[in-house]
Amino acid sequence: MEYSIDKLAKLSGVTTRTLRYYDEIGLLSPKRISSNGYRIYGQYEVDLLQQILFYRELDVPLDEIKRIILAKDFDGKATLESHLSALLNKREQLNLLITNVEKTISSLKGEINMNDKEKFEGFKQRKLAENEQKYGQEIRNLYGSDVVDKSNNKFKRMTQEQYADVERISLEINELLKVAFEQGDPSGKTARQVCDLHKKWLCCFWDNYSKEAHIGLAQMYVDNPRFTEYYDKIAEGCTVFLRDAIRIYCKE
Repeated sequence: MEYSIDKLAKLSGVTTRTLRYYDEIGLLSPKRISSNGYRIYGQYEVDLLQQILFYRELDVPLDEIKRIILAKDFDGKATLESHLSALLNKREQLNLLITNVEKTISSLKGEINMNDKEKFEGFKQRKLAENEQKYGQEIRNLYGSDVVDKSNNKFKRMTQEQYADVERISLEINELLKVAFEQGDPSGKTARQVCDLHKKWLCCFWDNYSKEAHIGLAQMYVDNPRFTEYYDKIAEGCTVFLRDAIRIYCKE
């Protein structure tokens, strides 16, 4: 079935102005232009618009959406599975936060006692939702949804003490990585300490550690601009340095 721009706007709930803008930036172009100059959209464009709107619902920027959907290895089915997981995480996060607020109000009224652990329920779920939004598709493509879901469940079962330990290790990695990078030797003692900490951090989430998976993750850090941005905030070139250090570490 084909749709004019007006009909597609009504069908999808977005404005014709938005659809024209998507065309201008190369995100969603019509299937063809009719003889009278109207934009005509086919089934492929309808399905692609659905994907775009899923990403927008998860607050993914337009330039990032364009990069994802125009990639040669774009997999519509895998992307939908990632969307579903992210939306379920988002729903669970909202439900937990609503429950948290309700309990807090009841506690302030003196109706119930709320322990310290309950005060932080929902915040870990928010962390998962943020990670799913930023990195979910790439991680699932690399390791599979089953592995990622198991990792997420392990994270949700963490106690506050375990969660605090994970955050501490993450900070230590970044601080030590800066020192190692300044030393300039990915095979050096400090670099190996960084890799030890990185392995320890991974094992907080992974049920089974392997050197091959560790190397694959490090390569993804380099290949994916969002991961690169995270480590290159420490110092430009830190991501490649960490990848090289992990390669050496895992091959020793």
